[in-house]
Amino acid sequence: MIANRRSSGTIQPTGRVRMSNDGNMESSDERTVHPLLRPVERIGARWLRFQRSVGEVWFLFYDTNYWIYAALTKRRIRLGRAAIISQMVRLGVRATAIVILLSACIGSILALQMAPPLKDFGQVDKIANILAIAVLRELGPLISAIILTGFAGAAVAAEVGTMVVGEEIEALEAHALNPIRFLVVPRVAATSISVLCLTIFADVTAVLAGMVISIYVHGVAFSIYWENTVSQTGFQDMATGLSKGLVFGLLIGLIACYNGLKVTGGAAGVGRATTDTVVASIVFVIFADLIFTTVFFALNWV
Repeated sequence: MIANRRSSGTIQPTGRVRMSNDGNMESSDERTVHPLLRPVERIGARWLRFQRSVGEVWFLFYDTNYWIYAALTKRRIRLGRAAIISQMVRLGVRATAIVILLSACIGSILALQMAPPLKDFGQVDKIANILAIAVLRELGPLISAIILTGFAGAAVAAEVGTMVVGEEIEALEAHALNPIRFLVVPRVAATSISVLCLTIFADVTAVLAGMVISIYVHGVAFSIYWENTVSQTGFQDMATGLSKGLVFGLLIGLIACYNGLKVTGGAAGVGRATTDTVVASIVFVIFADLIFTTVFFALNWV
């Protein structure tokens, strides 16, 4: 487990140690590294820490999948459906209103912003085409993931981190209970399913908001808006957006649990974990979105 991979109380020196003139020991790292090379050394150290973090998140993902697979294939291991549903209510259901509100705002903003340039070409009714593609493929899952990052990602990291500080993780292990199974699996499953469901709400709300603005502000007929939306979108547009939402939720859950499990330093460490979770989740979600879009473009699914 990641929480047990933290270093012990001993400090391992990273370089040679010498005696100073006043009799104290000091490291010789700063003396052996040329001042011009110190920025390179810092960049290299940060890159190594990043690689280590990615590797540990991958191991956490592997352990999570193992327990999910074991629960689905072995009767004596339960998946904990009640815990998953409880986490979905706490993390996903309570974020539904925020997702619907912001999605309606985004859909209205897009409909208002696209009208002036499209009027110059006499194509105001094409707002439906552009809005539907933008929302279904990109904005729906992205809005849901970013909202859930701030709403749930930080909460999960703080909750798990508090358990680590309070030695509740060690208490679970003392009772022969695996923390990955009882803490990580329900939260990762809940965030994945929650983002998937919130993406659907975001898609429908943004499209409807754009339709209302187009009809009552720009004078587009309902039948034309509906026909343009249906003709422009297909199953693969919805499928690509939902697949993104599922992966985004998985990333948020894994990053939040990982940062929570590696908390050190008491309350200050919990604060750092929540901040790191929000920043890292948004960065990885957008980077994953880029990868998905590139792959779908190469497969001609755009």
